[in-house]
Amino acid sequence: MVKLSVIVPFYNVQQYAPDTLRSLRANARDDFEFILVDDCSRDETPDILERAARELPGAVHLRHETNGGLATARNTGLDAARGEYLTFLDGDDWLAPGYFSQLVSAIEELGCDFVRTDHVQCTARARTVHRVPHGRRGVVLNPRDVILPADRSTSVDYAYAWAGIYHRRLADAGLLHFTDGLRTAEDRPWIWRLHREAESFAAVGLLGVFYRRGVASSLTQIGDVRQLDFIKAFDQVVQETVADRDADELLPKAVRTYCAIISHHLGSIERFEPPVARKLKSMSAAALKRMPQGVLDDALDSMDVQRATRLRRLRRRPVSAEVAA
Repeated sequence: MVKLSVIVPFYNVQQYAPDTLRSLRANARDDFEFILVDDCSRDETPDILERAARELPGAVHLRHETNGGLATARNTGLDAARGEYLTFLDGDDWLAPGYFSQLVSAIEELGCDFVRTDHVQCTARARTVHRVPHGRRGVVLNPRDVILPADRSTSVDYAYAWAGIYHRRLADAGLLHFTDGLRTAEDRPWIWRLHREAESFAAVGLLGVFYRRGVASSLTQIGDVRQLDFIKAFDQVVQETVADRDADELLPKAVRTYCAIISHHLGSIERFEPPVARKLKSMSAAALKRMPQGVLDDALDSMDVQRATRLRRLRRRPVSAEVAA
């Protein structure tokens, strides 16, 4: 039986894929599989993955005929995965040797639905440790209980799918798939759903994922229309939270986080192409009007003056019926 399935989407990462694949080799075990999903790359990535399929123990090579985005590529990997446990890695990141064996040992020892881990962010030559924003380590808890408070960073704000490991029962329950077609912020509805609907989780102080930040081809660095999918993602978070049994308690967190992300994008609007910048403003104004207005009032009152003023000004902006829909 396969113990661990590792789902790794690749898209136009010929510069980084060899490092990623070398790190997978340094984590290989007879009972691990590595599902390499080529999301219709147009550079040399397909050739690199074809070689890896022959040389990397446990490699399973899948290819999309059209580019579907990270969420869709991860779903392709999930559908093919056979492991008792599942995890993710992005095609431009890498791992410490033996990390996955430690990760499997951690979740087996704790016996919970999923485990969240710290990671190392790599920007050029700089290395920074980023911790799961939850203080209790190695203790099994109800993930719903750590969504709040609304005004502090919590585990649902640490949305990296690759920073953890997940029991197959979550996939069987429909909790591990992503919203197809989301080009950015795909982890946000996903992590909220996990915390609302899974039964148990733990955070552990295990370092082994190296997250490459500032890659030129990454959507976080590109100011095109795909970045605006964060609005679809957070609309989904709010809609699903409205339907939750604890909506009154959880909505302030969902709405405040949504507002903070809108403000962040508006604060760096110069990196967007002018038509996309205009669309960002109009779509964000419409998003504010869709939010539960009383909850939005409280959220804006709780924010710093700069962000609150920016959002209140946007809230007053007229919105066409087409954008509002």
